[in-house]
Amino acid sequence: MSLTSIIGKFFVPRQQELKRYDDEGEAMQRHVLATLLESAKDTEYGRKHLFDIANGQYDGFVAHTPLNSYEELKGDIDRMRHGESDVLWPGVVKWYAKSSGTTNDKSKFIPVSRQGLKDTHYRGGQDAVAMYLANNPKSRLFDGKALILGGSHSPNYNVANSIVGDLSAILIENINPLANLVRVPKKQTALISDFELKRDRIARETMDKNITNISGVPSWMLSVLTRVMELSGKNHLEEVWPNIEMFFHGGVAFTPYRKQYEQLIKSPNMHYMETYNASEGFFGLQNDPTDKSMLLMLDYGVFYEFIPMDEFGRENPTVVPLWGVETNKNYAMVISTSSGLWRYIIGDTVMFTSVNPYKFVITGRTKHFINAFGEELIVDNAEQGLAYACQQTGAQVLEYTAAPVFMNDEGKCRHQWLVEFSKEPDDLALFAEALDRRLQEINSDYEAKRYKNITLQPLELIKAQPGLFEMWMKKRGKLGGQNKVPRLSNSREHIEQLLEMNK
Repeated sequence: MSLTSIIGKFFVPRQQELKRYDDEGEAMQRHVLATLLESAKDTEYGRKHLFDIANGQYDGFVAHTPLNSYEELKGDIDRMRHGESDVLWPGVVKWYAKSSGTTNDKSKFIPVSRQGLKDTHYRGGQDAVAMYLANNPKSRLFDGKALILGGSHSPNYNVANSIVGDLSAILIENINPLANLVRVPKKQTALISDFELKRDRIARETMDKNITNISGVPSWMLSVLTRVMELSGKNHLEEVWPNIEMFFHGGVAFTPYRKQYEQLIKSPNMHYMETYNASEGFFGLQNDPTDKSMLLMLDYGVFYEFIPMDEFGRENPTVVPLWGVETNKNYAMVISTSSGLWRYIIGDTVMFTSVNPYKFVITGRTKHFINAFGEELIVDNAEQGLAYACQQTGAQVLEYTAAPVFMNDEGKCRHQWLVEFSKEPDDLALFAEALDRRLQEINSDYEAKRYKNITLQPLELIKAQPGLFEMWMKKRGKLGGQNKVPRLSNSREHIEQLLEMNK
C-alpha cells in the first residue's frame, strides 16, 4: 500500500463536506459573516462600526460599515504593524504580506493573522490536495516530495517575532513541521531574497529528489525548471523527476505558459490545477480539470461581496452579497476576512460561470484594463486573444503588456502590445492581425471602436528582446516571489520603461 493511499484517507471527510457547496452557498456565507462579526465585535473597528448591533446579519453589517480601499485601512494597519492590539482583528497581528503598491505607496502590507493562516490560507492548500486526490484516485502524490516555490521576508519594524514579506514566505515560515518532511527545498533556501541565487540553489537541491508535485507562480516556476534542465542536461522534466504528476499554480494566468509546460513535461500523467491564493486570502480552486473556472471557497474565514464593474468607481455603487450575483457579469470583488480586512476592495475582477455551485473565472484587475477610448479591454480578453493568435500562428508567448497610444493631431489612436515570445511566429503581422480579430470577436466595445478604423487603428505589435521582462522586473526589485508583470494599463508608464530598455 502506497503512502498516498494511507494519507489520502484523511481527506475523505473533507471531500464529502465539499459537496455542500452545490446548494448551501448562501447559508455557509451567512455563517462566515456571523462568525467574523462575533470575533471582532470588541476590536476598535468593531466597536466603531457597531458589529454587536449587526447581530451577525448582512443588512446590519453593511448599514454601518463602509467600503474600504487600502488607503482607508492603511492607518490602522500601520498601527497594527507597530504592535497595537485589537485594532482591526483581536490581539496582535504579527505577519504582513507585502503586496504590489497603490497609487500613493510602493507596497501594501496586508495583515495575516494566526486565525487567517489557519482558516483560510492553509485550509486552501489542504482542499487543493483533497480535490486533486478525489479526481485522481491512483495518485502517488505523497510518495515523493513537493517543490514549493516561495518568496522572502524581513523583520517588521522592531516588533518581536513580526515579519513582512511575500505571502508564500509567511506560509513557509509558519508551516507545520510535519509538512517539511514532504517539502523541498530546505527553508533556508526557500527564503533567500536573491531570486537568481535561489533559482540555482533550488535546482541543485532538488535534482536528485523524487519530486511528485510542484507549486508556485507559473512564470517563476518555469525559470526554476529551466535551470533544472540546464544543470541536468535532460530534454524533458520527467527524465529528472520520473514521478512528477501535478502543478498547483496561481498568481498569474496560466494560458501564456501552458504550451511551454506541455513541451517541458511530456508525461501523460501530468496534471494542472489553478489556485486563487492572494495575499488577502485563499479564494478559489479548480475542482474540475476539464473546466477552467474555479470553485469559490465559501466556508473559509472570508465573506464575499461584489460590485458590478459598470458601477465601479461611482460614489454609491450597487454592492451585492454572494447570493445576489448573476452569471456572465463582471464584478469587482469585496472581502471581509479573519485577518481584519473589512469590506475591502481587493482589486480583482471576476465573472461567475455558475451559481450552483458558485464557480468563477478571474477576468482581471480593477486597475489593469484599457479603457482609454471606451473599448473596455480586460485581461481575460487579452488572454483569449493571445491564445487564439498563438493557435493560428504556432507561436508561444512568454510575457506581454499593452497600453494605449493616445490620439495624435489627426485623431488617430491604437493599442500598443509589447510581447516576448518563447517561440516567435513566422509572421508578426499575421499574429497581430489574429489577435486584433479575436479581440473584436469577444469584446463588442472593442469591436465598435475598431469599426472601419474610425476610433481605434489596428493594434501595434512590438517584439520584445529575450529576457526583457525579467530584466525590467529585476531593475524594479520585483524578481521572483509573487510579483507579476502588469498586463494591461490605461497609463503608458510601464510600457515606456520597457520600450526604453528594448532599444
